Amino acid sequence: GKREGQEQEDGQVSQALCVLCSWGLGSSLQGWLLEALQTRLQSAVGPEFWAGLDQPENGLSERDRAALLLGAFRTLLARLEPFLRGLGQLGCWQDEGQAGLEGPGAGGLRERAFALIRAILLLSPGRALQDRLLEFYSRTFQVHMAREGGGSGQDEGEGEGEGEGEGESGQCPGCEVAPPEQCWCDEALEQLRELSHILSALQLQERVSSAAVTAILHQLMEQRMEQRCRGEYESSFIADFTQWLERVRAWLGRVFLNASEPGSATLQRWRCHLHQVFCRLYVSMRIEELFSIIRDFPDSKPAIEDLKFCLERTNQRQQLLTSLKSALETRLLHPGVHTSDIITLYISAIMALRELDPSMVILQLACEPIRKYLRTREDTVRQIVASLTGDAEGCSDLANELFRGDPVTLETQDSEDEGSDPEEWTPDPIDALTDKSGSKRRSSDIISLLVSIYGSKDLFINEYRTVLADRLLHQLNYNTAREIRNVELLKLRFGESHMHYCEVMLKDVADSRRINTNIRDEEAKLGEEERPTLALSALILSSEFWPPLKEEKLELPPLVTQAMEAYTHRYEKLKAMRTLSWKPHLGSVTLDVELADRTLTDLSVSPVHAAIILHFQERSSWSLEELSSVLALPCGVVRRKLALWQQQGVLREEGVGSFCVVEGGGARERPDRGVVLIDSDEEGDSNTTTQSEQREEKLQLFWAYIQAMLTNLETMTLDRIHSMLRMFVTMGPVVTEMDVQELQDFLQRKVRDHQLICSGGVYRLPKTH
Repeated sequence: GKREGQEQEDGQVSQALCVLCSWGLGSSLQGWLLEALQTRLQSAVGPEFWAGLDQPENGLSERDRAALLLGAFRTLLARLEPFLRGLGQLGCWQDEGQAGLEGPGAGGLRERAFALIRAILLLSPGRALQDRLLEFYSRTFQVHMAREGGGSGQDEGEGEGEGEGEGESGQCPGCEVAPPEQCWCDEALEQLRELSHILSALQLQERVSSAAVTAILHQLMEQRMEQRCRGEYESSFIADFTQWLERVRAWLGRVFLNASEPGSATLQRWRCHLHQVFCRLYVSMRIEELFSIIRDFPDSKPAIEDLKFCLERTNQRQQLLTSLKSALETRLLHPGVHTSDIITLYISAIMALRELDPSMVILQLACEPIRKYLRTREDTVRQIVASLTGDAEGCSDLANELFRGDPVTLETQDSEDEGSDPEEWTPDPIDALTDKSGSKRRSSDIISLLVSIYGSKDLFINEYRTVLADRLLHQLNYNTAREIRNVELLKLRFGESHMHYCEVMLKDVADSRRINTNIRDEEAKLGEEERPTLALSALILSSEFWPPLKEEKLELPPLVTQAMEAYTHRYEKLKAMRTLSWKPHLGSVTLDVELADRTLTDLSVSPVHAAIILHFQERSSWSLEELSSVLALPCGVVRRKLALWQQQGVLREEGVGSFCVVEGGGARERPDRGVVLIDSDEEGDSNTTTQSEQREEKLQLFWAYIQAMLTNLETMTLDRIHSMLRMFVTMGPVVTEMDVQELQDFLQRKVRDHQLICSGGVYRLPKTH
């Protein structure tokens, strides 16, 4: 009977349609129905919908609020369904051409109706709707993840612990209701299914649900990232996020019905969106932690790899650069940080950032402040060389880099890669410096980058000569195996010609060992009376090839002087036309100190300390002035050197400036055999002059040249002085380099000291009266 009634009704409508069309009113039906829909939406349907959502929340539970939300959308669908059915019928008649009707058809009319609904109903969605949707989708997400994975989905790592606690309290992990018989998880999922169907029928899914779903997933990703990734650098999280996303995808299929198919366009769009959000959030978090990640490299390599993956998919390179440069300047580049620590972190930055950005552009831009700052530290070169040779504590990266099997030769790295495949060429990122070499020529070698801080490897080679000289002069055992290995490795980096002086130094040590053996063999053939009373071994240096040694005047006791003369005489016999010039203040002396009640054996001290105690062998008491006179040293120096023997209980001061031997001191703690005694002011001293001292000497040589030039030419400009100095001033193995700025600073210092006059950029010597 119902079907017959429907057919009768359809017949009546068809007849009415024919009558309207016969009067020429068929074309007006479409406009009339849409206008009626618009009027009804504005006057009744819309106000009713918003009134249903704006119910007072006092006393309403979350379950009640979810039912209220669903009820509002049920009512909305019930009010709009007749209009949609009528437009659908009219569209079908248009498609069939019944009674001569023309128009967009069923699909076109429905699209216009849905556009009207969206424009009028959701032109500016109220806050109540957004809050209710956010609450409802958050709850259904938690229920879904609890059903799928046994946890809330916010942190599966804590899910088991939470589940145990919830089980004890009897609280449902999905809807968080206790006792379990009041659980409404199934009801929530059913409500989600019905709401999704309603929104799909009205084509409101994207407009209504997208904002709430996006907000929920963004918040959950931030929480998950904070809980799992913050401060954790030794694990990768890309795979973990992908697994989590697969679980989220099933929930999105419930929210967006057309996304339930694996290959749906909606699902792919949301997947790409969530990947993009994850990458952006991950990069933002890691940018804040990048200083710590670099510091912990290579343990933090998984974090660097994840950051590289995400950074390639976001536009955050500039943000990373700005943040990293700020962190370096704030936390690293200030006087409170030791130079070795700055170099260690710079090395870590090189390794981490070349992993992050193989083009090396980020390293080049972010670490330029480090390079500039290191140039201002006086001990930078020495610290780098110490790290390079393995002498720096806690820094083995440079030494390991030097021992690599495939070193980069500094002499050839700057040449063009003639054999490179053009097909493998890739352009630099857009933020690369335009005045620098391209990525194919931009070095990623750690040693190359450190050496390039100063733009010249000569400075490092000279510093290595100084370090090598110190080590050879301090060890005094002629064992050079480690130094030979280092020099051979450095030759691969710097070239053989630059390491020639170091090879001569090592040859001097080997020759010294052989000469000492020959002289000892000669002495062994002599009779007891002819043998020297003092056993002497010498390290014989070729002065032209060694760095300048410190000059100190010291008069040694006759016993030592005679042994040196005998040694020199035997050396002259071995090496015709050559002689020795002794450095009496350098070296080490091994001696025994015999006192009345004790003997201190095998003590190793400096020549100055040995000379002092030998004079007390002649007489038991000396004044400070007398010792100063016989040693040819200032009183202040002698007093400091005497302190060592006072600390050992061998000498004591009897009044002001008078010292005597302490023969009875058995109660005092005695040093062990073979102890090396180092005075506090000698600890860490170098036998060679420092770089600054050598530089000052060279500047004085420059000054002599400048005075001679100005005497002859009277006036000269800065550029003229600089060009003439470059033309004929050489010192040591390499040409001494001085840029224009350094020369100008030196000349201005002379102007302030009234040794030069500068007027209009022209320098001249002051007139002497």
